[in-house]
Amino acid sequence: MDRPGKPFLEFLQENIVVFDGGLGTELYNRGVFINKSFDALNLSNPSLVKEVHRSYVEAGADVIETNTFAANSIKLRHHGLADQLWAVNEQGARVASEASGGKYVAGAIGPLGIRIEPWGPTSVEEAREVFREQAEALLAGGVDLFVLETFSDLPEIRSAILAVRDACDLPIVAQMTLEEDGNSLEGVAPEDFAAKLDAYGADVIGVNCSVGPHAMLLAVEKMATVTTRRLSAQPNAGTPRNIDGRNIYLCSPEYMASYARRFIQAGAKVVGGC
Repeated sequence: MDRPGKPFLEFLQENIVVFDGGLGTELYNRGVFINKSFDALNLSNPSLVKEVHRSYVEAGADVIETNTFAANSIKLRHHGLADQLWAVNEQGARVASEASGGKYVAGAIGPLGIRIEPWGPTSVEEAREVFREQAEALLAGGVDLFVLETFSDLPEIRSAILAVRDACDLPIVAQMTLEEDGNSLEGVAPEDFAAKLDAYGADVIGVNCSVGPHAMLLAVEKMATVTTRRLSAQPNAGTPRNIDGRNIYLCSPEYMASYARRFIQAGAKVVGGC
């Protein structure tokens, strides 16, 4: 599938880039229960995954994320699918490419779902190996870049960055997630983790998920003071409210659009939702 005609980072240098919002909420809205492996749909129901990808293309996204956020061996093992890791990730990349309409395809990698050292028994090197296995499968499927997203732990995202670098030299978008106080789950301020992600070698650094656009804008403004890397912001549509057992996001498209402009004014080159 032909891409927009130039490498992603070159395109990013000249344009504001819109990422899709991920697939989880849309797959849930289409009847996939939350206790299922959404990533396994790449094999069991690729047409449904393509349908969601295409909806983002039609909405104007420049980058389509693969349906592989939780497709590492540790999370797949919870569903009895660890032996299908390669197939889930490679097929996820191919399905996204087929649906992309020539847009860039980002290999999506999320946290392992376990604690690594110094917080848990899994070593940094063990985590790096798990991430590398997933990255290599996504690479085989033909992704154009990688997006490491919704990380809360700096040692873990560093392991993921190193793993992707072990596999290839494609661009890396590395994103931390925030708490309502504007810091990471571990209490690290945006200006501090931005400097770390810069030093780790991510090409684009940013924040995504968990909080709405207001708290995220404050974080982007702080990040811009400590790095010359390109910045990204993908907030939730506000803080969800639980209504009849469902998390409902109440921000309007117009409200999100107003903040997208403010993210850009604050220095973000990549914007989207979560």
